[in-house]
Amino acid sequence: MRRAAPFVLLSALVWLVATGAVAQERPSVLVAKVDGSIDRTLASYLRGAIEDAERAGSTLVVQLDSAGTLDQDAVALAQRLHDATVPVIVWVGPSPAKAQGAGLLFMYAASLGAVAPGVGVGPLEPLDLAGGDPEVSTAQVQTLATGWVTERGRETPVTFPERPVPGAAAIRGNIASVAAASVTELLDELDGRTVGTAQGAVTLHTRIATSASERPVAVKFVDLGPVDRVLHAAASPTWIYVLLVLGLAGIAFESTQPGFGFAGFAGTGMLALAVYGLTVVPFSWLGLALLLGGIGLLTLDVRLRRLGPLTALGMLGFVAGSFLLFGGVADAIDVSPWLIWSFAVAALLYWGFGLTVAVQSRERLTSTQRGLVGLVGEARGELKPDGPVFVKGTLWRGRSADGPIPAGTRVRVRGVDGLILRVEPEPPAASEPPPEPAA
Repeated sequence: MRRAAPFVLLSALVWLVATGAVAQERPSVLVAKVDGSIDRTLASYLRGAIEDAERAGSTLVVQLDSAGTLDQDAVALAQRLHDATVPVIVWVGPSPAKAQGAGLLFMYAASLGAVAPGVGVGPLEPLDLAGGDPEVSTAQVQTLATGWVTERGRETPVTFPERPVPGAAAIRGNIASVAAASVTELLDELDGRTVGTAQGAVTLHTRIATSASERPVAVKFVDLGPVDRVLHAAASPTWIYVLLVLGLAGIAFESTQPGFGFAGFAGTGMLALAVYGLTVVPFSWLGLALLLGGIGLLTLDVRLRRLGPLTALGMLGFVAGSFLLFGGVADAIDVSPWLIWSFAVAALLYWGFGLTVAVQSRERLTSTQRGLVGLVGEARGELKPDGPVFVKGTLWRGRSADGPIPAGTRVRVRGVDGLILRVEPEPPAASEPPPEPAA
């Protein structure tokens, strides 16, 4: 046994070394999904995916469906793709994905472009959906993209469609080289091809093994985390607008109530996400002021218990602010006029009628409660300090003014706090025995 021990240890060591060597030689593919406008969150995620692929020596497949960057440097991001030390494949898919603006530039910056049937590719403008003045001209961008394609040894001439073209036209125009309907089909098509990288030509090994005789390939899919996914969704003009209006509607509802409940907390959370979105997406201060001012006037008219000139002026500010808020962004991500007019009708019904009826109903209930002050009722449950009390044929929510009150105790209403009766124990009459405490 003692003689066998060194042999066993040596065998185990050889096995570990061999296993490590095989693991290092095993080709790998990293698939990163880039979906939607490339804002701050998505741009950081894409840079992180490139760095992860370079550390692991993996082929990077960017699954793209985007109309461009949003207040991000599209050229710098495309240059980072081009300068990657590993093969970068930009695949526009699955259908009906699109690659417009910066998305089209990414296809030229990559080692190889690929498309799925039914996708739309192009145009190049606008690169940035935020609508700001570009730092480089379209001609300069086209010259840069042509240089990237030539440097990688891809087919030329390079085309820049002025309107979206289907996948087949993208291949004919040398924008893409491979057509594949899925990631699996794409990896099969890429296997054995030689593509250029910042460190020279590389032969791709991407085919997923279907038998023991084939070389295995490790495929890893990465996506945004839960928090980043929420932040990315909030960085959209449409969602910012929706969150802003719904959040203010919740706060307006709470302003008509005595306390602060679920609607208020939900509205505060929505407003927080909307404010984050406004830090990412360029907006018009005039549009925001008109929108907030319009909602403020609508809420004020509700507080004044009338549906008059303030409501009309508030609706005018609401609609004008809605159209001006993101008027400078590209049409591809601007808020739909149908959504604005639908929200305008909903705002009129909500502020002009819904909240007004709610306030009037609350006032009637409060008037009824004030009429209960001085009356005697009974605690139908223990008050510590809140609990149910029965007064004048109706069950109310009561609050003890001084210590717990046992169930079954006669109580007298001493005041009203919002929708809550403030009560205290009623001393028993001289001929009545004191009530026994509840079990």
